[in-house]
Amino acid sequence: MNWCHYRFRSLWDLPGTPAQAYAVLERVEDYPLWWPQVREATSDDGRGGVFRFRSFLPYDLVVTARERRRDPEAGVLEITMAGDLEGWARWTVTDGPRGTRARYDQEVEVRRPLMRRLAVPGRPVFLLNHALMMRAGRRGLAAYLAAV
Repeated sequence: MNWCHYRFRSLWDLPGTPAQAYAVLERVEDYPLWWPQVREATSDDGRGGVFRFRSFLPYDLVVTARERRRDPEAGVLEITMAGDLEGWARWTVTDGPRGTRARYDQEVEVRRPLMRRLAVPGRPVFLLNHALMMRAGRRGLAAYLAAV
């Protein structure tokens, strides 16, 4: 097993239409407005940028993202990542039971040296850190969508 490799999937049921959720998710520079753990999101050309994340653990992760797919018809936004995390992430936005269902898939390899050294004993804490970040993101986006 590669202890530095992670694969995540989250399902978020959100208010509003898929088009509304998609419009918010594609504006990456606004993520810090509704997702507390996204401390910084800068867009360089509309196709990529730099993100800084921090959940409950006392360190920041910094990644450079590049758009790989933007397909409003299919409700798909996908990026590649390099930096402290290397891999990809994808939002898929569809009709949901009470409005919209946003599915987040991510597959990454940790590159940050300290996290690599702590890969085996730290894995459960890293997974919890990610889960808490995703829970806060879902809550933040639901509140943001409900207010627009």
